[in-house]
Amino acid sequence: MSGGYFTQAGVFLIQIIFGLYILAVLLRYLLARVRADFYNPLSQFIVKVTNPAIKPLRRLIPGYFGVDWPSIVLLFFIQAVEIILISLIVSGRIPAPMGLLVLTFAYLLKEVIYVYLFIILIQIVISWVNPGAYNPATVIMYQLSEPVLKPARRLIPSAGGFDFSPMIVIIGMQLLIILLVSPLMDLGLRLSQ
Repeated sequence: MSGGYFTQAGVFLIQIIFGLYILAVLLRYLLARVRADFYNPLSQFIVKVTNPAIKPLRRLIPGYFGVDWPSIVLLFFIQAVEIILISLIVSGRIPAPMGLLVLTFAYLLKEVIYVYLFIILIQIVISWVNPGAYNPATVIMYQLSEPVLKPARRLIPSAGGFDFSPMIVIIGMQLLIILLVSPLMDLGLRLSQ
């Protein structure tokens, strides 16, 4: 019975440690993608945390077509290692390569969607509590979410001072999780056996 508790604790610790680093690398990629303010304290923190892993990769893998390929490779690697470690703890075996690839992609896609959902929800709360407040974190959140919210604002303009674009984006992202991420995870689990 105690083996189950240790297994749960091990899986929890792996998910926390790897999840936080994946989040940092993902934010670095997204911040570079939207050309966010590099001198923002939050950006500086993310760069410092991720530089030890990304700098060596930059020597091996250059960026092409404006895409930060070292960050993408690092994201896939870290996510794959997390899946392998959890699979070893839970079932004692490594997933099949094709299943591992699909699961890695599905988990990273889910992480991207969750990052945007979290940012948009935080922005909604901030707009209710303290609209117009300046904070380095709110600047970064705005820079990250604007490319996602802008098309929704064009589709449905604000009415009576209310901006419905966050609601449209949240609904769309939930549909992406249901219709794309969940089937990919199911496929990955089938292929990994």
